[in-house]
Amino acid sequence: MSHPPVVSVVGTSNAGKTTLTVKLIRELKRRGYRIAIIKHDVHGFEIDKPGKDSWRHAEAGSDCVVLSSPQKLAMIRSLDHELTVDEIVGTLPEVDLVLTEGYKHGGKPKIEVSRKEKGNQLICGQDELIAIATDQTFDIPVPQFGLDDAAGLVNLLEKLYLRR
Repeated sequence: MSHPPVVSVVGTSNAGKTTLTVKLIRELKRRGYRIAIIKHDVHGFEIDKPGKDSWRHAEAGSDCVVLSSPQKLAMIRSLDHELTVDEIVGTLPEVDLVLTEGYKHGGKPKIEVSRKEKGNQLICGQDELIAIATDQTFDIPVPQFGLDDAAGLVNLLEKLYLRR
C-alpha cells in the first residue's frame, strides 16, 4: 500500500491553524474524502486522566494502552524517540489525504496561515509552500487564499494530490 499524500498546515502561534484545519477537514469530508489529521505538540500531552483505567494501566508500566468501543479506537504508546510523520502515516488506516498541524520543520508541502495582526513575515520559504491562507498580500509566486476559503484550498489540494 502506498502512503497517502501529506500536507502540513503551519503558522505562528494563534494564527488560526486549527480553525483552518477544521474548515479543510469539513470541506474534504463534504466532497467524500477520507482524511487523517496528525497534530504535533512539542510540549507533550496527556489524554488519559489520572485515576481513569487507561491512566492506571499506563502508570503500572504498560507500553501500549488501547481503548476500544464500537465507535472509536485510541492507542496510547510509550515512545523512546519521536516518530517522524512518515512513521506515523505508516500506522494509519487507509485515507486519501493526511493533514498535519504544527510540523513547521517537516519536509512536507505546506499551507501557511498568516494573519496581519500576527505580523507580515512568513515562517516558511516559498519553495516549501503550496499555498498561503491570509488576510494580507505577499509578493511571492505562491497561491494565496482568504483565511475562510476552505473550498479554494481544497480545489488546490484536489488538483495537486487527489486526482480521482
